Amino acid sequence: MIGWLDCSAGISGDMLLGALVDVGVPLEVLQAAVDRVGVEPVRLSRSTVSRGGLGATKVDVHVDEHPRTRTWADVRALVEGADLLPAVAVTALDVFGRLAAAEAAVHRTSPDDVHFHEVGALDAVADVVGGAAGLHALGLTRLTASPVVLGSGTTRGAHGPLPVPPPAVLALLAGVPVLAGPVAREMTTPTGAALLAATVAAYGPLPPMVLRRTGTGAGGRDPDEVANVLRLVVGDAASGGPSTEDAVVLEANVDDLDPRLWPGVLQQLLDVGAGDAWLAPILMKKGRPAHTLHVLCPPDRVAAVHDVVFRSTTTLGVRSVGVAKHALARTQRTVEVDGRPVRVKLGLLGEEVVNAVPEWDDVAAAAAALGRPAKLVLGEAAARAAELVTAPVRRPPPAP
Repeated sequence: MIGWLDCSAGISGDMLLGALVDVGVPLEVLQAAVDRVGVEPVRLSRSTVSRGGLGATKVDVHVDEHPRTRTWADVRALVEGADLLPAVAVTALDVFGRLAAAEAAVHRTSPDDVHFHEVGALDAVADVVGGAAGLHALGLTRLTASPVVLGSGTTRGAHGPLPVPPPAVLALLAGVPVLAGPVAREMTTPTGAALLAATVAAYGPLPPMVLRRTGTGAGGRDPDEVANVLRLVVGDAASGGPSTEDAVVLEANVDDLDPRLWPGVLQQLLDVGAGDAWLAPILMKKGRPAHTLHVLCPPDRVAAVHDVVFRSTTTLGVRSVGVAKHALARTQRTVEVDGRPVRVKLGLLGEEVVNAVPEWDDVAAAAAALGRPAKLVLGEAAARAAELVTAPVRRPPPAP
């Protein structure tokens, strides 16, 4: 089963809780997960409200009026010590870890020194842990989302007024398609952005599916410009085979570029929307060693790729050829190595997971944090990733 989030009115933690309950996750599942964290009393309640004429479920988080401020180290200890399902704990730690990193970047400090204030308050603990538990209860193999509306104007945080989108939201959603939207208010909160960053595999329109259920979660405000709801659409993938889409391969032979510049060029190409970029060593006329630059990109990114290639390399020309790209559906899960989260890319053939590959950046970060060789951390992450593969082994028939 797959899911799609309609973020045309943004996202917050309580909106996600409302959408999960509305789509069929019992409120008791969320409450039980929050209770296991063992913080001050937190109670969830549900109600039916109207937003822009649409009926929606609103989940409210009831906490003490003066919850204590917690650091990332405090929150991490709470979640790690809670009797949560391992997958729920790993997702919650991933969400809070991203929040800590984003807030640390904004305030120019280290993640462990971040005081979360509203992010680390009890309502955010409920949003993150409850959201992780609800998504796990749905059993989705893939979660995607629309481009995310962030809002505009200003808002007020613990340290004073902030521009909208808040800096932490922008840091959390780097690489994600976003827009301001029609409402001059904060539409996506840092907690909502971190939940998206930790759980969503791709962004775009509603994917092909056999529709099963739709959940609608309400935000706290009811603006005139837009129905302030988050919709969660759940169904079965419509096609069992790989998707096919048009793509373009661009190539250029370059024999006079300082090789130290190539890593930056490749990164620039990925930043402007190329699906892949790589070099192949060649031998040109007169025996000169050189490289062929290859770039795979969607047709609508060709102009941007041309701009990078001509500005950042010494080539005078680029050739291109149209190709068909066949790709497995993809999703993402998180495994744990000695308490450190490592994301795993999953390749889906229909409902079967046929490939599971740990993200190298997460492996390297975990190895550095644990003080262990990266090859050993990679081996453990790969072993846990292999447990996610569901495709049966295809063995040849016995010889007659």
